[in-house]
Amino acid sequence: MQEPPSRDKHPDTKPHRSLFERLTALISPEPENRAELLEILHDAHGHGLIDADALSMIEGVFQVSDLSARDIMVPRAQMETIDISEPIDQWLPQVLRSGHSRFPVIDGDRDRVVGILLAKDLLRYFGDESFVVRDMLRTAVFIPESKRLNVLLRDFRANRNHIAIVADEYGGVAGLLTIEDVLEQIVGDIEDEYDFDEDEDNILPARPAEHGPRWRVKALTSIEQFNDMLGLHFSDAEVDTVGGLLVTHIGHVPHKGEVFEMEGVRFEVVRADARKVHVLLVDKLPPRPSEADPR
Repeated sequence: MQEPPSRDKHPDTKPHRSLFERLTALISPEPENRAELLEILHDAHGHGLIDADALSMIEGVFQVSDLSARDIMVPRAQMETIDISEPIDQWLPQVLRSGHSRFPVIDGDRDRVVGILLAKDLLRYFGDESFVVRDMLRTAVFIPESKRLNVLLRDFRANRNHIAIVADEYGGVAGLLTIEDVLEQIVGDIEDEYDFDEDEDNILPARPAEHGPRWRVKALTSIEQFNDMLGLHFSDAEVDTVGGLLVTHIGHVPHKGEVFEMEGVRFEVVRADARKVHVLLVDKLPPRPSEADPR
């Protein structure tokens, strides 16, 4: 007599799911795209399954794959550079004052980056009479403005590099990026004893937009400064900051990637967590036909 088939003879057979499990899968299917996955994660946070910091970092990982170098780079005008054509005594105080660990080195022109100088290599200057700055330079890495941050982060790790020079389409220097800048998109601001929250850094030009310049704005920027810089007229009667203005307008803390329009201004959330907004991209929209001059 033939024996009935035994489950033990088929170890690869999937375990039988209970009726409850099948009903649960039918009612709550697996996420089919990123938006559905993020919605599930936000629900998990709402039920206390993951904390705000974990949710923020997960969102940051998704955001890194959507952003490019031009979105977060330090603009050319804000770069701290060393001009190798000048005597070392002229730029050494700048190095000591800034506290940075790496400096792009130029040769008379910001578009002529000849290398990267590590601040620790300057220690040899004080004990070596034959010190030559050019011999201390590390090779500068150049990347296009369009390079995705997730690819750049992988390159940083693979090459043990910490800084890259961002080049524009004409081969000129557009800005710079560090590995810290990329990691901050995931874990939030990484502050050290040399970081300063100066007003002039609250609003920086990011890149041209469809209807004019686009600005990278810290959410803690005062509405007064925001109005002055962009020629706007938002009220600060109820809130003091741009982030507070946005949250008040939409009625909730926005997620990364959300876009809103308010009084002819477009706001895109670049960095935020479950508790507050950190950084925005802002550009002014053209007047609607009804608002335009009828003449």
